[in-house]
Amino acid sequence: MTTGKQLYSTLADGKLTVEVVEKEFAAPQGNSVLVQMEAAPINPSDLAILTSAADLDNAEYTPGKFVADMPEPFYSAQKARHGQRLPVGNEGAGTVIAAGDTEAAQALMGQRVACVPGNAYSQYCYADAGMCLPLGDITSEQGASAFVNPMTALGFVETAKMEGQSAILHTAAASNLGQMLVKICQEDDIPLVNIVRKAEHVALLKGLGATYVVNSSDDDYFKQLKGAIETTGAYYGFDPIGGGNMVDTCFKAMEQVAVSKMTEFSRYGSEQAKKMYIYGRLDFTPTMLTPAYGFGWTLSGWLLTPFLANAGLETMGRMRQRVLAGLTTTFASSYKSRVNLEEMLTKEAATDYRTMKTGEKYLVTPHA
Repeated sequence: MTTGKQLYSTLADGKLTVEVVEKEFAAPQGNSVLVQMEAAPINPSDLAILTSAADLDNAEYTPGKFVADMPEPFYSAQKARHGQRLPVGNEGAGTVIAAGDTEAAQALMGQRVACVPGNAYSQYCYADAGMCLPLGDITSEQGASAFVNPMTALGFVETAKMEGQSAILHTAAASNLGQMLVKICQEDDIPLVNIVRKAEHVALLKGLGATYVVNSSDDDYFKQLKGAIETTGAYYGFDPIGGGNMVDTCFKAMEQVAVSKMTEFSRYGSEQAKKMYIYGRLDFTPTMLTPAYGFGWTLSGWLLTPFLANAGLETMGRMRQRVLAGLTTTFASSYKSRVNLEEMLTKEAATDYRTMKTGEKYLVTPHA
């Protein structure tokens, strides 16, 4: 029996409680392995359980724990998890210290692996051997973000290819994921329109070799966006913001470019198909849409797990191998801060990583 610390999140009675507790880990069975976790990133996808919309500024902080009010409508909207003590942390990396009796599990004994256990903010995690990625000489810190962002960025390109698209538009594009997408599209020769909101983000992506970078803070932003869409033919995009007017603006720009190419007027707008996928909620406000782009548009959601289930094992295997080959180059992640389990529950850390600022990702090191 192995004993270690693990982080849990509980939503009940209008409050969110996040705490570090001691837990016992029995020997793994079957195809399961026990991983001593060494590094785990805090991704936007982790925050839905870790912090959600809780009032962290006025929370009660004690060592290894915080208790924060959860405002409406966010408390009621999460009714299905009320009273449940949930583990947190989608992905991470560490060393396999025990294994079940299958050949696949036993083969991982003593190896450093990346994994997606769903409770990565823990000193120890169970993981399925089939979902572990042996890292070889790659460090746990380099391999900690081997799944969510790399597979998502690759998933966008795979989705575009499956749907017959030759160009992609991406918003909030200076993120770690956005930088990966820039590199992937260069490697695959796919035109990519990047939307960012700061001049330094433009410089960052241009420095990576991006050709089309549009700054939403510029006075001529909409003109720049239309020009990039016209040049690339990017009537197809991915948006992690979710709320506000970003999707609406992209659809408007796509439609105005398409209409400019029409030889006859149509009251229904262009016949150009336009599609945007929302894959995150950086903005919790409603998604605004206006009747300004005809009827040839589709807005949908995109999540990694359903995509992988539909893509099949062959595609997923090919993607995983590409990620492993590029973990220190194309798929490298950078981190602003490193915190242990107790440090990640301090006011300074929690209020900082919850803002999800570009280039300021946190890495959790459970044994530090």
